[in-house]
Amino acid sequence: MSRPTTRPSWPVELYHRGRRLELMHRGLGFSTLALVTLAPLLIVVAAADPLNHGGFALWLVDGMDLSGRSAEVLSEVFNPPRKVVGATSVLGGVLLAVFGLSFAASVQNGYERVWRLPAGPWHRIWRQAVWLCVLTVYLYVQVQTRAVLAGNYRMVMSVVIGVLFFWWGPHFLLGGQVRPRLLLPGAVATMAGLVGLRAFSYLVLTPLLVTNAVGYGSIGTILVVESWLVGAGFVVHGGALVGHLFCDRAGHLLEHREPVYEAPAGRPAQEAGDTRPEEPFGGRPGE
Repeated sequence: MSRPTTRPSWPVELYHRGRRLELMHRGLGFSTLALVTLAPLLIVVAAADPLNHGGFALWLVDGMDLSGRSAEVLSEVFNPPRKVVGATSVLGGVLLAVFGLSFAASVQNGYERVWRLPAGPWHRIWRQAVWLCVLTVYLYVQVQTRAVLAGNYRMVMSVVIGVLFFWWGPHFLLGGQVRPRLLLPGAVATMAGLVGLRAFSYLVLTPLLVTNAVGYGSIGTILVVESWLVGAGFVVHGGALVGHLFCDRAGHLLEHREPVYEAPAGRPAQEAGDTRPEEPFGGRPGE
């Protein structure tokens, strides 16, 4: 007669799930793809901004909550002249879009693994394209509110828009396989993490940008931006993971839970709280 399985505490189970998801590696991959594939696309879009509100550099300054000398240092590296649009050929624009899709595909794969869903078919690439366009609009709107609102009003609007985006994004990328009500906790957790990352950036990265710019030049600035993007990738995937764990603990996923896996003789037992075989995230949909 088998004993009932005792689930570990919230932090322990979250740690184990994050380790199986390879959360830190996903954060590193997110930052690399964002800097190499997404940043050039956003630079072209920002340079074409008819309102001319600062370009791509202002997007980063706003996201990292920089000011003063640190904002000037970042602008010197990431603020190209407006002629970048005229210098971009049709082929170059197509390549930028293709590279941007690889970033969207990486985010989609992360959501699929969090919710333990099979990889979507290749023809769903249009969803990645639409998500990428909406992401660009989301970032653009967040910056434009800087010129319209200030203080608590802007903070509330930014949080609400962010929650809506991170609520809609996983549902759209996953093709509606997860009910929206199950995705809301992850959206709230993601936005809370981004607010915390913004505070960390203000306290730590603001002085670090100036120091690295003096000591290492442009490469020092890029390294700080890359570190911030690692944190952003960690939060985006980690927030979805927290939301999944919250729904699981609240009993919303009980109807989808698989039987507890008992390891055969001679094989180590799984970690407490894991209800799947040794190959996680590869089975049937979690929703």
